[in-house]
Amino acid sequence: MKFLSMFVLAGALVSAFLIGYFFPHHNVTPAITAETTTSQPRFTSATLPDFSTYTDVKLKKTDFFSFMLPRVKQANQLILQERDWIKNLQQQSNEFEQTQMNQLLQLAEKYKVKFQQPNEIIQELLIRIDTLPASLVLAQAANESAWATSRFAVQGNNLFGQWCYVKGCGLIPRGRGADQHHEVARFKNIQQSIDSYMRNLNTQAAYTDLRGLRREMREDNSTVSGLQLAKGLLKYSTRREAYVEEIQAMIRQNRLGQYDK
Repeated sequence: MKFLSMFVLAGALVSAFLIGYFFPHHNVTPAITAETTTSQPRFTSATLPDFSTYTDVKLKKTDFFSFMLPRVKQANQLILQERDWIKNLQQQSNEFEQTQMNQLLQLAEKYKVKFQQPNEIIQELLIRIDTLPASLVLAQAANESAWATSRFAVQGNNLFGQWCYVKGCGLIPRGRGADQHHEVARFKNIQQSIDSYMRNLNTQAAYTDLRGLRREMREDNSTVSGLQLAKGLLKYSTRREAYVEEIQAMIRQNRLGQYDK
């Protein structure tokens, strides 16, 4: 009887091997789930891990998203606090306290709103002060920084290729033309890089279409999707449509849409 049980077990193992051999899985992209990146934070230090040492692509991607996601959430949380304050102010009468007006004007300056009337400022700020879907942020960070291994990521904590125009504000690109004066911004830490990137998308005229798409999704009470919002990134890169398609492909292949829900 014992011999028979061992024979059955051996047969099952052989069958499992043959099934795996002749019918392999075709999921080339590793399945990175929300549970993988949010159960227990693997990276408590603000220092960027050395992702150039990874040889396992799946582990590299998982750890990159594990490092980034809590910081993306933190940046979005700060934006939500500002947005909630604006929405509460909107519910009041047209007469605001001086401290409220001062704070409103500070936010208008931060988000580059040029209107003068408080109600106009509030309306525009509600378009600009809004969160960005994590899938979009993660895909762009991975793309722009070569999975946090680029020179600008390692030396300047810059994951999004952001430029600055004051001498000494960042790192000089090796391929910069003689008539160009921009530098690639240097940040104190990754959190500062994420905050700056989000403010960039929420303020610059180049991303008006992106903010319009987000507003439409809000009005339709639908999930703000990074896959859809990527259409507003045409001016983020000189590659335009090809860049948008590449970001969308990264969102799909790495199943990043799960973080937008």
